[in-house]
Amino acid sequence: MIEQARIYLDYNATAPLRPIAREKMMSALELIGNPSSVHAEGRAARALMEEAREQVARLVGARARDIVFTSSGTEAANLALSPAVESAGRAKPLSQLIASAGEHPCVLKGHRFPLAAVELAPLAADGRIDLDALEAAVSHADEGRVMLALQGANNETGVIQPVAEAAAIVRGRGGVVVCDAVQLAGRAPCRIERLGADFLILSGHKLGGPKGAGALVSAPGAPRIGAPLLRGGGQERGFRAGTENVAAIAGFGAAAAAASEEMDNEARRLQGLRDALLRHISAAAPDAIVFGGKAERLPNTLCFGVPGVPAETLLVGLDLAGVAVSSGAACSSGKVARSHVLSAMGVEPALAASAIRLSLGWRSTEEEMARFGDIFAHVLAPMRRNRSAAA
Repeated sequence: MIEQARIYLDYNATAPLRPIAREKMMSALELIGNPSSVHAEGRAARALMEEAREQVARLVGARARDIVFTSSGTEAANLALSPAVESAGRAKPLSQLIASAGEHPCVLKGHRFPLAAVELAPLAADGRIDLDALEAAVSHADEGRVMLALQGANNETGVIQPVAEAAAIVRGRGGVVVCDAVQLAGRAPCRIERLGADFLILSGHKLGGPKGAGALVSAPGAPRIGAPLLRGGGQERGFRAGTENVAAIAGFGAAAAAASEEMDNEARRLQGLRDALLRHISAAAPDAIVFGGKAERLPNTLCFGVPGVPAETLLVGLDLAGVAVSSGAACSSGKVARSHVLSAMGVEPALAASAIRLSLGWRSTEEEMARFGDIFAHVLAPMRRNRSAAA
């Protein structure tokens, strides 16, 4: 009997490395020069890195000179979310951070504002930020002293946030907008000018690049980034000291270029696969509930719950059967925690505890969706029987 390959449905956590990214990384690893050196070897390394900077910039409609490479999206968030961010003409520093209640932990925990200066903007039941509540919060803050942190798309539900509308509210009063575009970039339109954000946060491994490379992107005319996290040499225009990880950056750039080139066709393909997944799930569990299903979502993401079936039990069962998924909740040290995103959406705790997230990507296939349907039905059936017997 031929053993079938595992089915990977956790692209929002990390995507498999694209072959083009691996190829670019292997070429970079052959280079011996430091990109800060002026000799030929150093210039070769620098050229590869600057090519990647151009590729990442094109992905989000930015200028290459406005890309600061970091080790991750988390580091980029920590760099941007600071009251030290400067702006021409601002008499006083930023004094308040407003973040949506569904932000990733790298935003909720990665800022440099005093905790007393942080306010969470609520989510509506569909998972989108409550714009009326945001406007009220901004109107009560000091003019021009507010920073908004808002995801482009939520990592758990895939719900796409109204970044442009929120940015108009905040920037209309002279505030600063930081958008965590880690899940959005390469999967849906993510041009920094149209989003209206001052800064975008990116991560290479969500696109099929390597882990260990991220970026902070500034819009033209954006405030100057505040105090760097890492001090030392003058790398990344003084905003991120330390010899750059040339191989990881090169892989990031190659993945960004591939994602940008195929995005429109890939979005249609993935939405078709996602819809097929939902049909299989509904056939096995007609009472399954899709979280954020009434809002615009990323084409690759499906977060659902089967009432009465704990996410952890279903996740383990699927894993043992050869399917990699994640809980809708954040995972820390292998333990499934209650989802702050679903709580912010007003989902009842018992239902939120059933949340499973499926996320697709460049290597996902129709055949895998059909296999998942069979496996899901097989794994779920005894769980439902046991629940009925216990009742």
